[in-house]
Amino acid sequence: MKPNRVAIIGECMVELQKSGDLYKQTFGGDTLNTAIYLSRLTKNSGIQISYLTGLGKDPFSHSMINAWNKEGIDTTGVRISQDKLPGMYAIETAPDGERSFYYWRNDAAAKYWIRDSSIVELAQELSQYQLVYLSGISLAILTPDCREKLYDALLLCHEDGVKIAFDNNYRPALWESSDIAKKTYLQFMHITDIAFLTFDDEVMLYGDSKESQAIERAERLGIKEIVIKRGSEPCIAIKAGDRFEIPATKVANVVDTTAAGDSFSAGYLAKRLLGADPEASAQLAHRVAGTVIQYRGAIIPQDAMPQI
Repeated sequence: MKPNRVAIIGECMVELQKSGDLYKQTFGGDTLNTAIYLSRLTKNSGIQISYLTGLGKDPFSHSMINAWNKEGIDTTGVRISQDKLPGMYAIETAPDGERSFYYWRNDAAAKYWIRDSSIVELAQELSQYQLVYLSGISLAILTPDCREKLYDALLLCHEDGVKIAFDNNYRPALWESSDIAKKTYLQFMHITDIAFLTFDDEVMLYGDSKESQAIERAERLGIKEIVIKRGSEPCIAIKAGDRFEIPATKVANVVDTTAAGDSFSAGYLAKRLLGADPEASAQLAHRVAGTVIQYRGAIIPQDAMPQI
């Protein structure tokens, strides 16, 4: 029996939030948000959450690692580059509340985090985990050679019994082309056990007009567990032919939808790792996401976390 260890792969960036004429510096990243919420939800359950990425030797990178450790996240798998820095992005909010994002990430350390590892070495490392979670952004930011290496390593792990969870989080601007994105998504979904599909992203990538198209495509690829995230609408969870529609938590005062989808994935995985069925897992996922959107920013206070 493998230990209850979960690896989450991705990128965390330095975040600059404009406030008046000044900027407040924090950190942000889709899979990092999932890692933090999953760590909080499972901290008393003997499950270890590890974050795998690339960082530099700079003060920002040191601060990130310290912050993750305080959240109970294992950082021994973080690769430290001698000559690269973490990516950075700035957020500016217009008077009407519309946000604009500006990125500096083309040469970030996370882009090359597995370049110095062989396929066998990487597979041996990832095989120590019960579950590996990654997103479309985790793949988009990699160089093409690192993307192929990650696939080859995960294929070996999957054949060895490691479960893989994939969130379709699609950001067109990060990809060389939509065709490359489609090819990569289909490649990785072939070895996916749990697929988190935000329907709006499926529309952007494949031109779907209804959820059944996304579900049928995932089933053709052999995915046994499919979760369709639909915002404030009921999500759809499918496993072994059983289909559930689970209503979202009603929220009267939505403050900020940042990390809603990331926290949903964390809530779902937390329950599934503890042996709950998809329906109960989706109920917690909705509760977590419904709480997160009532606070500003991606990460809510510890004392606001729903009980698992």
